[in-house]
Amino acid sequence: MGEVPEPSSQASLAVLSKVELRVSCRHLLDRDTLNKSDPCVLLLMQSQGQWVEVDRSEVIKSNLNPVFAKIFTVDYYFEEVQKLRFEVYDSHGQAGVGAHDDDFLGGMECTVGQIVAQKRVTKPLFLKYGKFAGKSTITVISEEISGNNGYVELAFRAKKLDDKDLFSKSDPFLEIYRIDDDSSEQLVYRTEVVKNNLSPIWEPFKVSLNSLCSCEEKRKLRCVVWDYDSRGKHDFIGEFFTTFEEMQKAMGENKVQWECMNPKYKIKKRNYKNSGVVVLLDLKIHRVYSFLDYIMGGCQIHFTVAIDFTASNGDPRNSCSLHYINPYQPNEYLKALVAVGEICQDYDRWGDPSAGTLQ
Repeated sequence: MGEVPEPSSQASLAVLSKVELRVSCRHLLDRDTLNKSDPCVLLLMQSQGQWVEVDRSEVIKSNLNPVFAKIFTVDYYFEEVQKLRFEVYDSHGQAGVGAHDDDFLGGMECTVGQIVAQKRVTKPLFLKYGKFAGKSTITVISEEISGNNGYVELAFRAKKLDDKDLFSKSDPFLEIYRIDDDSSEQLVYRTEVVKNNLSPIWEPFKVSLNSLCSCEEKRKLRCVVWDYDSRGKHDFIGEFFTTFEEMQKAMGENKVQWECMNPKYKIKKRNYKNSGVVVLLDLKIHRVYSFLDYIMGGCQIHFTVAIDFTASNGDPRNSCSLHYINPYQPNEYLKALVAVGEICQDYDRWGDPSAGTLQ
Protein backbone atom coordinates (compact mmCIF):
# COMPACT_ATOMS: atom_id res chain seq x y z
CA MET A 1 0.00 0.00 0.00
CA GLY A 2 1.42 3.39 -0.96
CA GLU A 3 1.68 6.40 1.26
CA VAL A 4 -1.16 8.90 1.44
CA PRO A 5 -0.45 11.69 -1.07
CA GLU A 6 0.85 14.85 0.52
CA PRO A 7 -1.08 18.03 -0.36
CA SER A 8 0.75 20.71 -2.26
CA SER A 9 2.15 23.65 -0.31
CA GLN A 10 -0.58 25.81 -1.84
CA ALA A 11 -3.28 23.33 -0.83
CA SER A 12 -2.02 23.22 2.74
CA LEU A 13 -3.04 26.86 3.06
CA ALA A 14 -6.50 26.20 1.63
CA VAL A 15 -9.69 25.45 3.51
CA LEU A 16 -9.45 21.92 4.92
CA SER A 17 -12.13 19.62 6.27
CA LYS A 18 -12.33 15.89 6.83
CA VAL A 19 -14.87 13.80 4.95
CA GLU A 20 -16.14 10.29 5.65
CA LEU A 21 -16.98 8.12 2.63
CA ARG A 22 -19.27 5.08 2.76
CA VAL A 23 -19.28 2.66 -0.17
CA SER A 24 -21.76 0.08 -1.47
CA CYS A 25 -22.14 -1.78 -4.77
CA ARG A 26 -24.94 -3.37 -6.76
CA HIS A 27 -25.03 -6.14 -9.38
CA LEU A 28 -21.32 -6.95 -9.30
CA LEU A 29 -19.89 -9.42 -11.78
CA ASP A 30 -19.66 -13.01 -10.53
CA ARG A 31 -16.09 -14.24 -10.99
CA ASP A 32 -16.36 -17.41 -8.90
CA THR A 33 -17.46 -20.81 -10.17
CA LEU A 34 -19.04 -22.33 -7.08
CA ASN A 35 -19.89 -19.25 -5.00
CA LYS A 36 -20.39 -15.56 -5.66
CA SER A 37 -17.59 -13.00 -5.80
CA ASP A 38 -15.91 -11.90 -2.55
CA PRO A 39 -15.68 -8.13 -3.16
CA CYS A 40 -13.22 -5.66 -1.69
CA VAL A 41 -12.87 -1.94 -2.57
CA LEU A 42 -9.55 -0.15 -2.97
CA LEU A 43 -9.46 3.63 -2.65
CA LEU A 44 -6.76 5.39 -4.68
CA MET A 45 -5.88 9.08 -4.93
CA GLN A 46 -3.97 10.74 -7.76
CA SER A 47 -0.67 12.33 -6.77
CA GLN A 48 1.71 13.83 -9.33
CA GLY A 49 0.01 11.91 -12.12
CA GLN A 50 0.23 8.55 -10.32
CA TRP A 51 -2.52 6.57 -8.59
CA VAL A 52 -1.58 5.79 -4.98
CA GLU A 53 -3.57 3.41 -2.79
CA VAL A 54 -4.88 5.22 0.28
CA ASP A 55 -6.96 2.53 1.97
CA ARG A 56 -9.03 -0.58 1.35
CA SER A 57 -12.26 -2.04 2.69
CA GLU A 58 -12.90 -5.36 4.31
CA VAL A 59 -13.67 -8.42 2.15
CA ILE A 60 -17.33 -9.45 2.09
CA LYS A 61 -17.81 -13.12 1.32
CA SER A 62 -20.06 -14.29 -1.49
CA ASN A 63 -22.01 -11.08 -2.10
CA LEU A 64 -22.80 -9.26 -5.35
CA ASN A 65 -24.58 -6.38 -3.56
CA PRO A 66 -22.16 -5.54 -0.75
CA VAL A 67 -22.52 -2.74 1.78
CA PHE A 68 -19.06 -2.16 3.22
CA ALA A 69 -18.64 -1.37 6.91
CA LYS A 70 -15.29 0.30 6.28
CA ILE A 71 -15.49 4.11 6.38
CA PHE A 72 -12.88 5.92 4.31
CA THR A 73 -11.70 9.24 5.76
CA VAL A 74 -10.08 11.77 3.41
CA ASP A 75 -8.91 15.36 3.72
CA TYR A 76 -10.93 17.70 1.54
CA TYR A 77 -9.20 20.81 0.22
CA PHE A 78 -11.85 23.16 -1.10
CA GLU A 79 -9.58 24.90 -3.61
CA GLU A 80 -7.90 21.78 -5.03
CA VAL A 81 -9.09 19.15 -7.52
CA GLN A 82 -8.54 15.83 -5.75
CA LYS A 83 -9.05 12.86 -8.03
CA LEU A 84 -10.22 9.58 -6.50
CA ARG A 85 -10.49 6.12 -8.00
CA PHE A 86 -12.50 3.27 -6.51
CA GLU A 87 -11.50 -0.22 -7.68
CA VAL A 88 -13.56 -3.31 -6.83
CA TYR A 89 -11.91 -6.73 -6.79
CA ASP A 90 -12.96 -10.31 -6.18
CA SER A 91 -10.62 -11.20 -3.35
CA HIS A 92 -8.83 -14.53 -2.93
CA GLY A 93 -7.07 -13.41 0.22
CA GLN A 94 -6.33 -9.89 1.45
CA ALA A 95 -2.72 -9.95 0.21
CA GLY A 96 -3.81 -10.84 -3.30
CA VAL A 97 -6.34 -8.04 -3.82
CA GLY A 98 -5.59 -6.23 -7.05
CA ALA A 99 -2.88 -8.66 -8.07
CA HIS A 100 -4.68 -10.30 -11.01
CA ASP A 101 -6.65 -8.72 -13.85
CA ASP A 102 -9.25 -11.49 -13.82
CA ASP A 103 -10.21 -10.50 -10.26
CA PHE A 104 -11.04 -6.93 -11.33
CA LEU A 105 -14.78 -6.24 -11.02
CA GLY A 106 -14.71 -2.62 -12.14
CA GLY A 107 -13.60 0.89 -11.27
CA MET A 108 -14.95 4.42 -11.05
CA GLU A 109 -13.24 7.83 -11.00
CA CYS A 110 -14.47 11.10 -9.53
CA THR A 111 -13.25 13.97 -7.37
CA VAL A 112 -13.66 14.56 -3.67
CA GLY A 113 -15.45 17.82 -4.51
CA GLN A 114 -18.06 16.03 -6.63
CA ILE A 115 -18.90 13.61 -3.83
CA VAL A 116 -19.07 16.36 -1.21
CA ALA A 117 -21.28 18.55 -3.41
CA GLN A 118 -23.74 15.76 -4.29
CA LYS A 119 -23.45 13.91 -0.94
CA ARG A 120 -24.53 10.70 -2.69
CA VAL A 121 -22.94 9.61 -5.98
CA THR A 122 -23.99 6.49 -7.90
CA LYS A 123 -22.02 5.61 -11.03
CA PRO A 124 -21.52 2.56 -13.24
CA LEU A 125 -18.38 0.48 -12.84
CA PHE A 126 -16.07 0.18 -15.85
CA LEU A 127 -13.63 -2.53 -16.83
CA LYS A 128 -10.48 -1.74 -18.81
CA TYR A 129 -10.72 0.13 -22.12
CA GLY A 130 -13.98 1.85 -21.07
CA LYS A 131 -16.11 -1.29 -21.16
CA PHE A 132 -19.12 -1.42 -18.83
CA ALA A 133 -18.88 -4.04 -16.06
CA GLY A 134 -22.34 -5.34 -16.88
CA LYS A 135 -24.97 -3.58 -14.76
CA SER A 136 -22.55 -3.04 -11.88
CA THR A 137 -22.81 0.26 -10.00
CA ILE A 138 -21.03 1.80 -7.05
CA THR A 139 -22.52 4.28 -4.59
CA VAL A 140 -20.41 6.62 -2.46
CA ILE A 141 -22.02 8.64 0.31
CA SER A 142 -20.09 11.53 1.86
CA GLU A 143 -20.43 13.25 5.19
CA GLU A 144 -18.28 16.08 6.46
CA ILE A 145 -17.07 15.51 9.98
CA SER A 146 -18.47 18.12 12.35
CA GLY A 147 -16.46 20.06 14.92
CA ASN A 148 -16.98 17.31 17.50
CA ASN A 149 -14.26 14.79 16.68
CA GLY A 150 -14.87 12.61 19.71
CA TYR A 151 -15.42 8.89 19.54
CA VAL A 152 -17.05 6.18 21.61
CA GLU A 153 -15.80 2.74 22.56
CA LEU A 154 -18.49 0.05 22.76
CA ALA A 155 -18.59 -3.62 23.73
CA PHE A 156 -21.58 -5.96 23.28
CA ARG A 157 -22.50 -9.54 23.98
CA ALA A 158 -25.67 -11.60 23.46
CA LYS A 159 -27.44 -14.30 25.44
CA LYS A 160 -29.67 -17.21 24.42
CA LEU A 161 -29.91 -16.35 20.72
CA ASP A 162 -32.10 -18.47 18.45
CA ASP A 163 -30.33 -21.44 16.89
CA LYS A 164 -30.60 -21.21 13.08
CA ASP A 165 -28.38 -24.19 12.21
CA LEU A 166 -29.35 -27.87 12.08
CA PHE A 167 -26.10 -29.59 13.01
CA SER A 168 -24.40 -26.83 15.02
CA LYS A 169 -25.17 -23.56 16.76
CA SER A 170 -25.61 -20.16 15.12
CA ASP A 171 -22.57 -18.10 14.06
CA PRO A 172 -23.80 -14.63 15.14
CA PHE A 173 -22.60 -11.16 14.23
CA LEU A 174 -24.05 -7.73 15.01
CA GLU A 175 -24.66 -4.77 12.69
CA ILE A 176 -25.45 -1.21 13.86
CA TYR A 177 -27.28 1.18 11.53
CA ARG A 178 -27.85 4.91 11.97
CA ILE A 179 -31.28 6.12 10.84
CA ASP A 180 -30.99 9.49 9.09
CA ASP A 181 -33.58 12.26 8.81
CA ASP A 182 -34.82 10.91 5.45
CA SER A 183 -35.43 7.49 7.08
CA SER A 184 -32.51 5.94 5.17
CA GLU A 185 -30.11 3.69 7.08
CA GLN A 186 -26.32 3.99 7.14
CA LEU A 187 -24.23 1.06 8.28
CA VAL A 188 -22.10 2.22 11.21
CA TYR A 189 -20.32 -0.96 12.26
CA ARG A 190 -20.30 -4.70 11.64
CA THR A 191 -18.76 -6.97 14.28
CA GLU A 192 -16.75 -10.09 13.68
CA VAL A 193 -18.47 -13.48 13.45
CA VAL A 194 -18.40 -15.67 16.57
CA LYS A 195 -18.58 -19.28 15.46
CA ASN A 196 -20.95 -21.85 16.96
CA ASN A 197 -22.09 -19.77 19.94
CA LEU A 198 -25.56 -18.67 21.11
CA SER A 199 -24.11 -16.36 23.77
CA PRO A 200 -21.32 -14.59 21.88
CA ILE A 201 -19.05 -11.87 23.23
CA TRP A 202 -17.98 -9.54 20.43
CA GLU A 203 -14.71 -7.65 20.44
CA PRO A 204 -14.84 -4.01 21.68
CA PHE A 205 -14.73 -1.43 18.91
CA LYS A 206 -14.36 2.31 18.43
CA VAL A 207 -16.52 4.52 16.24
CA SER A 208 -16.70 8.30 15.89
CA LEU A 209 -19.71 10.08 17.37
CA ASN A 210 -20.22 11.64 13.97
CA SER A 211 -20.58 8.21 12.34
CA LEU A 212 -22.63 6.68 15.12
CA CYS A 213 -25.30 9.33 15.58
CA SER A 214 -24.24 12.50 13.70
CA CYS A 215 -23.39 13.83 17.18
CA GLU A 216 -27.14 13.75 18.02
CA GLU A 217 -27.65 11.55 21.05
CA LYS A 218 -31.39 11.10 20.42
CA ARG A 219 -30.93 9.81 16.84
CA LYS A 220 -32.43 6.34 16.44
CA LEU A 221 -30.15 3.34 15.90
CA ARG A 222 -31.17 -0.04 14.50
CA CYS A 223 -29.17 -3.03 15.71
CA VAL A 224 -29.49 -6.36 13.87
CA VAL A 225 -28.17 -9.80 14.79
CA TRP A 226 -27.49 -12.30 11.98
CA ASP A 227 -26.43 -15.92 11.73
CA TYR A 228 -23.49 -15.92 9.33
CA ASP A 229 -23.65 -18.04 6.16
CA SER A 230 -20.51 -18.52 4.05
CA ARG A 231 -22.68 -18.36 0.90
CA GLY A 232 -23.81 -14.85 1.81
CA LYS A 233 -27.36 -15.87 2.74
CA HIS A 234 -27.24 -14.79 6.38
CA ASP A 235 -30.19 -15.78 8.55
CA PHE A 236 -31.99 -13.00 10.40
CA ILE A 237 -32.07 -13.66 14.14
CA GLY A 238 -33.58 -10.45 15.47
CA GLU A 239 -33.30 -6.69 15.91
CA PHE A 240 -33.81 -3.91 18.40
CA PHE A 241 -33.87 -0.10 18.32
CA THR A 242 -32.08 2.25 20.66
CA THR A 243 -30.31 5.62 20.83
CA PHE A 244 -26.90 6.69 22.07
CA GLU A 245 -28.67 8.60 24.84
CA GLU A 246 -30.43 5.42 25.94
CA MET A 247 -27.12 3.53 25.90
CA GLN A 248 -25.56 6.08 28.23
CA LYS A 249 -28.53 6.06 30.64
CA ALA A 250 -28.70 2.28 30.63
CA MET A 251 -24.99 2.03 31.36
CA GLY A 252 -25.38 4.34 34.34
CA GLU A 253 -28.37 2.40 35.73
CA ASN A 254 -26.89 -1.04 35.00
CA LYS A 255 -29.94 -1.88 32.88
CA VAL A 256 -28.00 -2.63 29.78
CA GLN A 257 -29.83 -5.21 27.70
CA TRP A 258 -32.33 -5.18 24.86
CA GLU A 259 -34.66 -7.91 23.67
CA CYS A 260 -33.74 -9.08 20.19
CA MET A 261 -37.06 -9.39 18.33
CA ASN A 262 -38.07 -11.20 15.13
CA PRO A 263 -41.34 -9.54 13.91
CA LYS A 264 -42.38 -12.63 11.89
CA TYR A 265 -42.06 -14.91 14.92
CA LYS A 266 -43.98 -12.41 17.03
CA ILE A 267 -46.94 -12.67 14.64
CA LYS A 268 -46.81 -16.43 14.06
CA LYS A 269 -45.91 -17.74 17.52
CA ARG A 270 -48.40 -17.15 20.30
CA ASN A 271 -45.92 -17.71 23.14
CA TYR A 272 -43.02 -15.90 21.47
CA LYS A 273 -40.98 -13.70 23.83
CA ASN A 274 -37.78 -12.86 22.01
CA SER A 275 -34.90 -14.32 20.01
CA GLY A 276 -32.38 -13.59 22.72
CA VAL A 277 -31.05 -10.48 24.39
CA VAL A 278 -28.15 -8.17 23.57
CA VAL A 279 -26.15 -6.69 26.44
CA LEU A 280 -24.02 -3.54 26.48
CA LEU A 281 -20.90 -4.52 28.39
CA ASP A 282 -19.01 -1.26 28.21
CA LEU A 283 -19.33 2.30 26.94
CA LYS A 284 -16.51 4.84 27.04
CA ILE A 285 -16.73 8.32 25.54
CA HIS A 286 -13.53 9.96 24.36
CA ARG A 287 -13.98 13.67 23.72
CA VAL A 288 -11.62 15.63 21.48
CA TYR A 289 -11.69 19.19 22.77
CA SER A 290 -11.27 22.38 20.82
CA PHE A 291 -8.90 25.24 21.63
CA LEU A 292 -11.69 27.19 23.33
CA ASP A 293 -12.69 24.12 25.35
CA TYR A 294 -9.22 24.03 26.85
CA ILE A 295 -9.25 27.75 27.62
CA MET A 296 -12.66 27.69 29.30
CA GLY A 297 -11.94 24.39 31.04
CA GLY A 298 -9.43 26.02 33.38
CA CYS A 299 -6.36 26.32 31.18
CA GLN A 300 -6.79 30.06 30.74
CA ILE A 301 -4.08 30.69 33.33
CA HIS A 302 -1.62 29.30 30.79
CA PHE A 303 -3.00 31.39 27.94
CA THR A 304 -0.32 33.76 26.70
CA VAL A 305 -0.38 36.22 23.83
CA ALA A 306 2.82 37.53 22.28
CA ILE A 307 3.01 40.36 19.77
CA ASP A 308 6.06 40.85 17.61
CA PHE A 309 6.85 44.55 17.30
CA THR A 310 10.01 44.10 15.21
CA ALA A 311 10.58 46.44 12.30
CA SER A 312 10.13 43.55 9.85
CA ASN A 313 6.44 43.52 10.73
CA GLY A 314 5.96 47.24 10.48
CA ASP A 315 6.86 50.43 12.27
CA PRO A 316 4.42 51.35 15.08
CA ARG A 317 4.94 54.98 14.06
CA ASN A 318 3.79 54.28 10.47
CA SER A 319 0.01 54.71 10.02
CA CYS A 320 0.07 52.00 7.28
CA SER A 321 1.40 49.38 9.67
CA LEU A 322 -0.76 46.89 11.61
CA HIS A 323 1.36 47.86 14.63
CA TYR A 324 0.62 51.57 14.33
CA ILE A 325 -0.11 53.09 17.72
CA ASN A 326 -3.03 55.41 17.13
CA PRO A 327 -3.74 57.76 20.06
CA TYR A 328 -7.48 57.79 19.22
CA GLN A 329 -8.35 54.09 18.46
CA PRO A 330 -6.89 50.58 18.93
CA ASN A 331 -4.74 49.09 16.16
CA GLU A 332 -5.51 45.81 14.34
CA TYR A 333 -3.57 43.63 16.78
CA LEU A 334 -5.37 45.05 19.80
CA LYS A 335 -8.72 44.56 18.04
CA ALA A 336 -7.82 40.90 17.50
CA LEU A 337 -7.00 40.43 21.19
CA VAL A 338 -10.28 42.04 22.23
CA ALA A 339 -12.19 39.80 19.80
CA VAL A 340 -10.60 36.65 21.28
CA GLY A 341 -11.53 37.81 24.75
CA GLU A 342 -15.14 38.42 23.74
CA ILE A 343 -15.37 34.99 22.10
CA CYS A 344 -14.11 33.37 25.31
CA GLN A 345 -16.58 35.41 27.36
CA ASP A 346 -19.49 34.33 25.16
CA TYR A 347 -18.28 30.73 25.26
CA ASP A 348 -18.23 30.85 29.05
CA ARG A 349 -21.76 32.27 29.10
CA TRP A 350 -23.41 30.00 26.54
CA GLY A 351 -21.14 26.93 26.23
CA ASP A 352 -20.90 27.47 22.47
CA PRO A 353 -19.25 30.45 20.76
CA SER A 354 -21.92 30.37 18.04
CA ALA A 355 -24.62 30.84 20.65
CA GLY A 356 -23.33 34.21 21.82
CA THR A 357 -23.34 37.57 20.09
CA LEU A 358 -20.02 39.29 19.62
CA GLN A 359 -20.05 42.94 20.61
